[in-house]
Amino acid sequence: MSVGQRTAERPPGTPPGEPDAPREPHARDWRGLGGGFVAKLLLMMLVNAAGVTAILSAYHAEAWVVLGLLVLLLVVADWVYFARRTVPLKYLLPGLVFLAVFQVFTLGYTGYVAFTNYGTGHLGSMQQAVDAALIQDEREVEDSPQYPLAVVRDGDVLGFAVADAEADEVLVGTAEQPLEAVDGAQLDDRGAPASVPGWEVVPRAQLFSDADLQAAVVALRVPVSDDAEDGSLRTREGATAGVYTSRLVWDADAETITNTETGVVYSASDRGQFVSPDGDRLAAGWYVNVGFDNFVRAFTDATYATPLAKVAMWTFAFATLTVLTSFGLGLLFALIYNDPRIRGRKVLRTIFILPYAFPAFMSALLWRGMLNSEFGVVNEWFFLGADIGWLSDPWLAKLAILWVNLWLSYPYWFLVTTGALQALPGDVMEAARVDGAGRWRQFRSITLPMLMVSTAPLAIASFAFNFNNFTIIYMLTDGGPAFPGASTPMGSTDILISAIYQISGVSGGRADYGLASALSIVVFVVIGIISALAFRRTRKLEEI
Repeated sequence: MSVGQRTAERPPGTPPGEPDAPREPHARDWRGLGGGFVAKLLLMMLVNAAGVTAILSAYHAEAWVVLGLLVLLLVVADWVYFARRTVPLKYLLPGLVFLAVFQVFTLGYTGYVAFTNYGTGHLGSMQQAVDAALIQDEREVEDSPQYPLAVVRDGDVLGFAVADAEADEVLVGTAEQPLEAVDGAQLDDRGAPASVPGWEVVPRAQLFSDADLQAAVVALRVPVSDDAEDGSLRTREGATAGVYTSRLVWDADAETITNTETGVVYSASDRGQFVSPDGDRLAAGWYVNVGFDNFVRAFTDATYATPLAKVAMWTFAFATLTVLTSFGLGLLFALIYNDPRIRGRKVLRTIFILPYAFPAFMSALLWRGMLNSEFGVVNEWFFLGADIGWLSDPWLAKLAILWVNLWLSYPYWFLVTTGALQALPGDVMEAARVDGAGRWRQFRSITLPMLMVSTAPLAIASFAFNFNNFTIIYMLTDGGPAFPGASTPMGSTDILISAIYQISGVSGGRADYGLASALSIVVFVVIGIISALAFRRTRKLEEI
């Protein structure tokens, strides 16, 4: 650097030859701070506040793995956004976090559930199963005193307030808090609490008129004390409450539940159930690791194996036929309306892609009404009012699904193939015509192979999409009609994804999340293998 350059860079007013005026340490850094830094600081304050809240929630829930991941994630976020040498990570971190939360965690948790018996009857821990068994077996104690009752409320929390005449006090409790005495309560004419400090007494008129409130009050059980064997208060009409206890006694050291009336002892098994020596089981259980049992059961248990085999074959047929028919029809229309001799091509193209503009679930519901065998317009207009069970006959229902899905998906291929046709090199087609190739020869040897190079990856994606096309199945047929004599919630038009939905019990019935997760993994692997093989084939097309 020359002297002139150094002089030009000196602060104004500094005489030549004088040394540079000393500056405050880090003065350049603080002068460079602007609105961007302040915005980043405020944003990271919100991120840290949300992170600390989530960490505290995980701590109270004793979810130690989640707590550790949250702490690690928060430390990494602070380091990335306040360090100087992590510029690329500042842009990558949000995407990586969302990928981990919505993809990696989902896949990992699905894999974890697939190796458990998580489902109806196995939804919690062993202690929760014990509590559920004791509650389910509760009976009212003989000669139990009937306490005058008032239903009290604190926000959304319901509780019982009862007057204990012998102790001359009022007791209040909730489902989580056992009964305890309160001061300052007043009683009404029938001896029930009329006002309770810190609580709102629910008027009896409201109790009788609100069906949801009635159900909540009848289901409410308030522990008498911290000892579960002392029983709990319950009511049937909301005016009086009695003490209920269970015949079952829990031995935490031996991990057994004993029926005090019959003397039968139920021991904890490695399958998450309490089993008696005779093989009887209590309804309440807990989830445990069962290894590969869910995968084995899917292929060997006659209850599931036969229906799932039929569903799997129909799934492959549905996905394959949908791609072939929709691609063929879309390409046909693209070839027709790519001819410059046709007038009004823009208007006609717009009309033909209209089904693609409607939401799929709305279109499926519309077709469900039109295909109704009793009042649907399809039977009325095209089959002279004949009673054709388009959605009740297994084969007709499959045909209806293929037809509706063709109507929904061909506009997509119409758009794709139209663009691909217009991108084909004209000199190649001209050379083919000069060599004497006819229209069919040009299409078979030139147009179609060149189209497949650009559309084959989209066809693979379309196959994967239709392999898991839950919307059309659920909205049009809901998987029905059911398999004759089958005990599983699967039907003739179910594909694997809708069968998994039925097995999971989300729509009602018995839930088997472990089996549903195992089948989800199987579907994931199948789609991955098919896609990998298909993409290898696509690369060969590019060489051609």
